[in-house]
Amino acid sequence: MNKQKPDLSYFALRLKEFLSVSFPEKLNDFKFITMRSQLAESAYEYAFKEGHSISYCAEIAESILFEELTFSKFDLLFKVICSEFSLVIDDDDIQPLALQMLSECESVFTGYDFNEYFEDSSDYDVLYTELTGSIQIWIEEHGLQ
Repeated sequence: MNKQKPDLSYFALRLKEFLSVSFPEKLNDFKFITMRSQLAESAYEYAFKEGHSISYCAEIAESILFEELTFSKFDLLFKVICSEFSLVIDDDDIQPLALQMLSECESVFTGYDFNEYFEDSSDYDVLYTELTGSIQIWIEEHGLQ
């Protein structure tokens, strides 16, 4: 069995790919990316040296790489815009608007506990409704309707 560890830059690339899709606000946080990828790499190497399988080593590394990145505000904003405003916002404008709304709606996000179970909670529905209202007001104020 060939036990070959991934290229050392693999973990940083994997994290950057994930951040670009779901946490674009963290994409330029080089300290965060470097720290997480180095911790993941170290965990992978340690598990590898202990004789664990490649898949187990990767599982351990990814658990560190993506720790506390379970709920994406950007993903929720993107979903709200796609679901509630698809007749008003062009497809090409959805991602830029969702990025804009990250800062515009920051006060709406305060007070919620974003844990791994948040999407299954009643708070998720309340937040979804609050975000829909906030985006609607922003769209009207900026003449996008």
